[in-house]
Amino acid sequence: MRTKKDYLKTTIEHIDIKKYNVVPLVESFKNMAFQARNLYKAAEIYDLMIKDEKCSIILCLAGSLVSAGLKNVVVDLIRNKMVDVIVSTGAIIVDQDFFEGLGFKHYIGTPFVDDNELRELHIDRIYDTFIDEDELRICDMTVAEICDSLEKRPYSSREFIWYMGKYLAEKAKNKDSIVLASYENNVPIFVPAFSDCSAGFGFVYHQWHNTEKYVSIDSARDFLELTKIKIEAIETGIFMIGGGVPKNFTQDVVVAADVLGQDIPMHKYAIQITVADERDGALSGSTLKEASSWGKVDTTYEQMVFSEATIAMPLIAGYAYHKGNWKIRKKREFAKMFEKVVI
Repeated sequence: MRTKKDYLKTTIEHIDIKKYNVVPLVESFKNMAFQARNLYKAAEIYDLMIKDEKCSIILCLAGSLVSAGLKNVVVDLIRNKMVDVIVSTGAIIVDQDFFEGLGFKHYIGTPFVDDNELRELHIDRIYDTFIDEDELRICDMTVAEICDSLEKRPYSSREFIWYMGKYLAEKAKNKDSIVLASYENNVPIFVPAFSDCSAGFGFVYHQWHNTEKYVSIDSARDFLELTKIKIEAIETGIFMIGGGVPKNFTQDVVVAADVLGQDIPMHKYAIQITVADERDGALSGSTLKEASSWGKVDTTYEQMVFSEATIAMPLIAGYAYHKGNWKIRKKREFAKMFEKVVI
């Protein structure tokens, strides 16, 4: 039987979009067909979002993106004013990004392996990527540690993740972190289903040992805070990787603003990268045109790209980065809307 070290040898390396000027490649897709042309259109729309001085950009993340090598793409978007708000699944933010911020790694693996043997060795598999379960438990307990350090009350996920960023600012072993970069650049992160990840285990542990007063997550407050950002921003664009809860949550704030009596426009720009199919009615594959029927997304500047994220995201993000329009873009710093004195 092989050992854990036999499996956890070669680490996943995160792609650096700054190294590769993909503008000529992406522009050559313009006169092709199928998803190549769709990808060009999406890249052009993302660049329009960045050039539009009135537009605030919301990045939606779903799927195993950090573990797949896309972490630094998101970090670069944050550091270079190419995104103003992030809405994500918990796994990306906690199990993968915060996990790496603590100094842990993801490893190149294979789906052609004995999963029973992996389980015995405390190795978790994400398709062709391996992660050390023992290190993941440390991540869980770090969340519990942060819970123990805070005033015992409900928090929005955005507020709690701010404290995760504060923790990394003091103790990070890897400074290339989405959570840390967002903390440093006042980019709020929302995780609408926060317990559905390593954070959930940390919260369970914390609440088990603190039955009277404890830290909890207020999902309705998440919804209200992102709606307040939409009302403040007015014009918005969404860059969606995958679908699921982050996609629906972000689109729904337009309707929420209307419920509150605020005359706020639909998301002006929208692009989505997905491999999901729309025919079964599931959210991840529902088109942006469908969202328009709900009053959520304008169809003037919208584009679906049916492609796997590790291929399409670096090309779209790299295109906008090397176009350089972010250089004159102003930071929105929406996290400052919720600032208070932290003792």
